[in-house]
Amino acid sequence: MNTKHLKRQLRQLLRVYIPLLPYLLFALFPFYFMVITALKSNPEIYDVQAVPFLIRKGVTFEHFLLLFQKTLFNNWFLNSLFVSSLSTIISVLMGILAAYSLARLKFWGVEGFGVAIFITYLVPPSLLFLPLAEVVQKLGLTDSLWSLVLTYPTFLVPFSTWLLMGYFRTVPKEVEECAMIDGCNRLSALFRIVVPMAIPGIVCAVLFGFAVCWNEFLYSLVFVSPAESKTLTVGIFSELIRGDIYYWGSLLAGAIIGGLPIVIVYALFMDYYVSGLTAGAIK
Repeated sequence: MNTKHLKRQLRQLLRVYIPLLPYLLFALFPFYFMVITALKSNPEIYDVQAVPFLIRKGVTFEHFLLLFQKTLFNNWFLNSLFVSSLSTIISVLMGILAAYSLARLKFWGVEGFGVAIFITYLVPPSLLFLPLAEVVQKLGLTDSLWSLVLTYPTFLVPFSTWLLMGYFRTVPKEVEECAMIDGCNRLSALFRIVVPMAIPGIVCAVLFGFAVCWNEFLYSLVFVSPAESKTLTVGIFSELIRGDIYYWGSLLAGAIIGGLPIVIVYALFMDYYVSGLTAGAIK
């Protein structure tokens, strides 16, 4: 019995884990390089004779200290957290209402609206920021974080709507109709019946929206100028790249810390997301 179990484990190792090893090394190598560079001293980083993939002269935390002591890193981090969280909540709520209307209600032009929403998502932000800059200026939101809260939903709402529209169509109409027979109106049936059954799709929209907002660069660069109001991506870029001088250690230290919220969000919700997908709407 033990021999059979050992052979089964060996076959699994040869068929599954060993073929995955090259992909795993390829995917994790950038993170490994970021970590070791952030822990190197400046003389070793700029030494052309040193091996770039190893730490030979000892570990240092001077790059992390520079971030917290000589820059506004704490402000940038909190700004990104505020903008990403609020923009994601607004976008997902709007996406739920729009997706439910397009998936359930029958009215003239419903198919055209669905296609138009998807096409809107495909428009590059590099084209949208020009008219949005004028809107932000006329609303008096220039150099304010609220300008980002206003503009980020322009690319989050179309994606959330398109994603949730497809998911709402998988929810059986009969369950919703039974709730309406029991006294629910259309809106209460949406939030009391349909939304709980569509939690996996909503979680996917939240994960996507938060990650995109957290990593967004162009709008934050254009609409916000004061150093204390910048988001993490722009703050690190503007303060740690000065002309032709790159503070590589601190840049990568900031990238490591900046990536932690995304890792935490995915770690918290991924199991629930996968289990929700496999459970199905009826269950």
